[in-house]
Amino acid sequence: MYDYVLGGNHNFAVDRALAEELLKIQPEVKRFVIQNRAFMRRAVLFLVEQGIRQFLDLGSGIPTVGNVHEIAQAVDPTSRVVYVDNEHVAVAHSQLLLENNTTTAMVHADITKPNLVLNDDTTRRVLDFDQPIGLLAITIGHYILPEHDPDGVFATYRDALAPGSYLALTHLTDDFAEDTSEEIIEKLKKSQNTVMSRTKSEIRSFFGDFELVEPGLVGTSQWRPERDADNDNDGLYAGVARKR
Repeated sequence: MYDYVLGGNHNFAVDRALAEELLKIQPEVKRFVIQNRAFMRRAVLFLVEQGIRQFLDLGSGIPTVGNVHEIAQAVDPTSRVVYVDNEHVAVAHSQLLLENNTTTAMVHADITKPNLVLNDDTTRRVLDFDQPIGLLAITIGHYILPEHDPDGVFATYRDALAPGSYLALTHLTDDFAEDTSEEIIEKLKKSQNTVMSRTKSEIRSFFGDFELVEPGLVGTSQWRPERDADNDNDGLYAGVARKR
């Protein structure tokens, strides 16, 4: 669905049908998705500017417009990226896309089980955890339900990172609210994806003691925009924080 809304080619009829249902409930969904993808691009470029040359992308999904490795490696071809997803089609597409890329890999794992992700042979082969890493949790936190212990999941990932690492995330919220998120959540259950919106303070907790860089935790379009944002209702909070 994400790929379809972005205008990509890696989607199926069922994805397109459900995406159109979501757009009927909340026409702004397309703008939310585009702003989220634009944030990811800006965040990756920011991290590269800070000297980050390796990335762990949680819940990366089917490859779509403007992948992390394309953004980072356009600046520095030696940049290394590990994508993680639990969905078979996403993994198969990613592995096909990356088969000739020696510095980028796909790990088939459940991101709510961080020790499996962090200790995977591929993860350890591509990434050096003694050096700073850019951990990306873009539109994935709202899939981590209370029974999965989201605070514990994020803490385990944070603890594995070397000082100087960063966490960048976006997360669904009702704080900007036209009251349509409950309808969206119900529709998403049709795709077997249950999501949970959270408040700003709940999302802030996922950064732990990492130090948020300016402008802090804000709507996606408000995070270091390349031009003035005309609307701060993005449906998602976004932030980047550094491990001291």
